[in-house]
Amino acid sequence: MAGLCEGGNEPSGSLKAICESAPREGAYVHGLFMEGARWDIQQGVIMESRLKELFPTMPVVNIRAITQDKQDMRNMYECPVYKTRTRGPTYVWTFNLKTKDKPAKWTLAGGALLLQI
Repeated sequence: MAGLCEGGNEPSGSLKAICESAPREGAYVHGLFMEGARWDIQQGVIMESRLKELFPTMPVVNIRAITQDKQDMRNMYECPVYKTRTRGPTYVWTFNLKTKDKPAKWTLAGGALLLQI
């Protein structure tokens, strides 16, 4: 969005709204699905899945890079991200997601983020 939002011409309409809400650092990511858990928007942590909800959607996530020395890993689950439900060769990277439970709980539950289902 930075290329569209920067330049000599003032953006208009929906593009203006997108440019005004664009993050100053990082990027917005949407379209992620969880497997084995769900994201609680009010508490901002991973929670147990609801019945009959196989792949709950994640809210829009702002991703930004930080150095490891500034990263606080307390109460964080290192959640793997896969391209599809087929795990293994479709692994992409790891998201650090906040949790109130021990991270081992989500490992045993098979908690993962999926780019497509």
